[in-house]
Amino acid sequence: MRPRFAHAALAGAGLAFSVVLLGAYVRLSDAGLGCPDWPGCYGQLAVPPGGGAPAGFDRPLEPAKAWKEMIHRYVAGLLGLWCLGLGVWAWVRRHRPGQAVGLPLALVALVAFQALLGMWTVTWLLKPLVVSAHLLGGLATLALLVWLGLRHSPGLSPPTTAVGASPWRPWARLALVLVVAQVALGGWTSANYAALACPDFPACLNGRWWPATDFGEAFTLWHGLGVDYEGGILTHPARTAIHLSHRAGAVLTLLVAGGFLVTLIRKGPAPATRRAGAVAGLMLLLQAGLGVANVVLGLPLPVAVAHNAVAALLLVALVVVNHTLLPLRAVHSNQGA
Repeated sequence: MRPRFAHAALAGAGLAFSVVLLGAYVRLSDAGLGCPDWPGCYGQLAVPPGGGAPAGFDRPLEPAKAWKEMIHRYVAGLLGLWCLGLGVWAWVRRHRPGQAVGLPLALVALVAFQALLGMWTVTWLLKPLVVSAHLLGGLATLALLVWLGLRHSPGLSPPTTAVGASPWRPWARLALVLVVAQVALGGWTSANYAALACPDFPACLNGRWWPATDFGEAFTLWHGLGVDYEGGILTHPARTAIHLSHRAGAVLTLLVAGGFLVTLIRKGPAPATRRAGAVAGLMLLLQAGLGVANVVLGLPLPVAVAHNAVAALLLVALVVVNHTLLPLRAVHSNQGA
């Protein structure tokens, strides 16, 4: 039964990746308020016909944006049901040896909280803190579903007892933490409409590497409710501070995570680990290239969405790297966790 459970978890990861991708597309195409209410759209379960402002709503209906938002909600709802099914399945079989219970139930709680964040994203008018948290929650759901599938599929268990892997594990965790932090900075950049605050590369603005910045305003997390954050409310120096922080984070991630992955590819303790490291390294390079392309090309929608997609794939690749470095005995003892 465990292989089928693992396959279901990995299928859920594929669904979660679709939700992350759709969420990025909705956000980057300025369709986050395509439906100003939740969970329906202008009081209906589907986008209502016509245009103008439906009765009881101040925001005019834009069908194209509304459908983007509703398709995202439909797929996210399917993911929630999928995770609920995994949780129920795990609970029913909780007395079977090796059956995961804690992580599937945690996923149910996480997707429920994600639904709340989705609601607040709309009702709080794209508040950057909520938008960023919603992105991180989606990526956390993806990563945990991948981890659940890996840890409960005998064919995907670490191939050895990972002798010699101990020195690698702290670096693998550090690389994962750095990527998560960089994704959080990227989400904050996007949510505050700061992606083009520095339109030049490698300099920032008009040949200057460090123009006027305001880090205090840039990283003030709470600006209150009742404010429409669509288009952003920060001053240009604050947006510049956010953008430069994201660039600095990218350099740090490339140096530390990239250096670790190059070494892992050359000297890793097992072939599976080296292969996973090679995939992660490729995703890291591609992600850096897409980041530069976003600036140089003026944030075209396909490139911006691809930047989000590759961030998710890089996260998954590093989850796999960390999994391959686990001792086999830990897999056996924790498969029921």
